Amino acid sequence: MVKIAFNSALAQKALGKDVPAADKDPELASPPAATEGSTGRCLLTLLGIAFILSGLIVGGACLYRYFTPKRLYHGAMQFNDVSGHGGENEPYYLPRVEEEVEISDSMAVISVPPPRFRPGDPAYILHDFNRKLTAYLDLTLRTCFVIPLNTSVVLPPQDLIDLFSQLMSGSYRSYLVHEDLVVTERIDDIKPLGLYIRRLCDGKETYRMQRRASLPGGGIQKRSADDCFTFHHFENKFVTETRICKA
Repeated sequence: MVKIAFNSALAQKALGKDVPAADKDPELASPPAATEGSTGRCLLTLLGIAFILSGLIVGGACLYRYFTPKRLYHGAMQFNDVSGHGGENEPYYLPRVEEEVEISDSMAVISVPPPRFRPGDPAYILHDFNRKLTAYLDLTLRTCFVIPLNTSVVLPPQDLIDLFSQLMSGSYRSYLVHEDLVVTERIDDIKPLGLYIRRLCDGKETYRMQRRASLPGGGIQKRSADDCFTFHHFENKFVTETRICKA
């Protein structure tokens, strides 16, 4: 019998040609495709985080703009209607207007209660200083009326704060200014009026107004009391009587 023997060193060398390096040492097995996939996922994650952070920054700026802290003030003014009394003699009793106002950097909302001893209507008056608009909400009719902001009557926010800070220590004696407004057209879409007015007038009939003095022949035309309603309010060092009439 013939015995055939193989050299063990040669056998191991031959086998070594067929065994991959990864099988010899598992720690060396790191597929390039897996590394590239991990890098791609990291980049996508970083991009997602960047988009989220940018969205939070933009959203925070919008929230700060529209929901900045508001300060609530209460004030009262007594006024003398010189035109109504026909002279400069002060009457024995001066009418008094009380109101509460919320003031922020971009808007002011005035709550006008119904007067006690004279005709008038309760209302909310909103001044949007960014969009230069004023909205009157008649609480009796549940109707909104919008007009451009009258900067000659309405003080800017910081001056309003200073005024009401003085009024909180006591009432203030002043005079009456008349403002005559006329309803001109209905507003079907209130979204362009801005967030503040949209929140105030949502679900209510809304109309646009003009000052009667700006209309042709507006100073001559008179309307009956049934077609008009009146608010007494102040956003300055005088009281304003706003009379809104249908065209």
